[in-house]
Amino acid sequence: MMTLVALTPILAVFLFLVLLRMPAMKAMPISLAVTAILAFYYWKVPFVQITASVFEGILIGISILYIVFGAILLLNTLQKSGAIDTIRKFYMGVTPDRRVQVIIIAWLFGAFIEGAAGFGTPAAIVAPLLVVLGFPPLAAVVLALIADSSPVSFGAVGTPIIVGVEQGLMEGGSVASLVSVFLGDMSIGAYMKVIASQVMQFDLITGTLMPLIMVVLLTRFFGESKSWMDGLKVWPFAIFAGLSFTVPAFIVATFIGPEFPSIIGGLFGLVIVLLAVKKGFLMPKTTWDFADREKWPKEWLGNLPIAKEETRKKMSLWKAWVPYQLLGLLLILTRLEVLPLKDWLTSVKMGWENILGTSISAIFEPLYLPGTVFIIVVIITFFYHKMSMKELTSALSTSGKTLIGTAITLFTAVPMVRIFINSGLNDAGLESMPVELAYQASELLGSSWPVMAPFIGALGSFISGSATFSNMMFSLFQFSVADQVGLDPTTIIGLQVMGANAGNMICVVNVVAAASVVGLVGKEGLIIRMTLIPMIIYAVIAGLLGMFF
Repeated sequence: MMTLVALTPILAVFLFLVLLRMPAMKAMPISLAVTAILAFYYWKVPFVQITASVFEGILIGISILYIVFGAILLLNTLQKSGAIDTIRKFYMGVTPDRRVQVIIIAWLFGAFIEGAAGFGTPAAIVAPLLVVLGFPPLAAVVLALIADSSPVSFGAVGTPIIVGVEQGLMEGGSVASLVSVFLGDMSIGAYMKVIASQVMQFDLITGTLMPLIMVVLLTRFFGESKSWMDGLKVWPFAIFAGLSFTVPAFIVATFIGPEFPSIIGGLFGLVIVLLAVKKGFLMPKTTWDFADREKWPKEWLGNLPIAKEETRKKMSLWKAWVPYQLLGLLLILTRLEVLPLKDWLTSVKMGWENILGTSISAIFEPLYLPGTVFIIVVIITFFYHKMSMKELTSALSTSGKTLIGTAITLFTAVPMVRIFINSGLNDAGLESMPVELAYQASELLGSSWPVMAPFIGALGSFISGSATFSNMMFSLFQFSVADQVGLDPTTIIGLQVMGANAGNMICVVNVVAAASVVGLVGKEGLIIRMTLIPMIIYAVIAGLLGMFF
């Protein structure tokens, strides 16, 4: 019974969202109610703790909604200015092959954005960009979420490791005693560099395969002939593109640390792959494209009223790309510790400390959120692209209309997750729900734990909506299990990080955010069913590598 109750948020989401195919606007409020009731009556979590968790979730949801709004607004602004039309023509000019396009945009450009911003930002940028290039909205979201996997380890300038793993190995403000004994004279900061290198050792195989997995799923599920082989035909180019990211990321992680592998790997890979495409290196002999739009199933289509480009003078490619270049630059500059910008932006805080007298707090830094960077870029674009106020107003109006359904979903999904995570404070003498689940899993598997470790990390991301939170929740637990069953803790922590990456593909918060920017609100269950396949593949490969190597 305890296991069933602890599984409630996961089972409820899969039942209502995935199996019964209810839209998230209906599924998540029901899941929230069921989770809250069972947490109160069985887990004996105090009512005030549950209520505080709900308020915490709503405040976190507001910060996510802010990021989504910024991403949609930037897209619609570039639509109105005519920049998107120029960018579309550029990519079509580079190659009309959709398999190559998705590797360049989702895998490499997305990796750079993940390294700079993290927190679901890549899917919010990549998915709509793919849509305006002619991808079905469903394909755009699924592929953007799959691509945002390996780079997540070092997202937001290394946050999942620097904050997630490091804080996860702490107890009472200092390094946990078990960890301290293992580290000896090594500092926790130096150990994070070791963890970063370990993660990329796994990803040299797992991550390198992701572009191939992406294109195979693209051609199988969205191709006119539903063929696996259409994707496999580009395997040399896909593996090359995978290595173009993972090799430089591994070098940076090993010799520099966890801050910049995704940023440098994404940029380096983008340059190398674009040069390869220009020279025709390993390019497929035949071009692959979608069927005519009239033949697309209705479930592929979104209902987002994206603003149409106005009839304007031809814009240079450089000028069209400046907003995205500026976005990446500002995201990096605002996240570098050596510059004063980060301290200035994070000094402004909003939220609620000790909600309703509990230890639960929800504090966010509005100026530091990627949403603020999006809006700054929108303002600069308005002047740089010489837009009219009517065009900007139209972009604002179009963007605002998309947020209603997303808000309802976020304001119920995130509170459900927070109740689950905050359930450690209870009168039943139990650990929190995720920790109790993890304990039972470790008792069952013992020395076979490397196979399960990535799935624990994936579970953490699925329920918390963040790889950083997953690492924070489970790093010490994973370390403890490794110690108990005689395994290398560094290997198991590396597998935890890999699993957190995998879970990023299916976590409800990311799926809702990505779906909303292309008008797929209500189809979250369908998206999860499709991203579940690569998520399992990624976690299984990582687990097998940890088990045998």
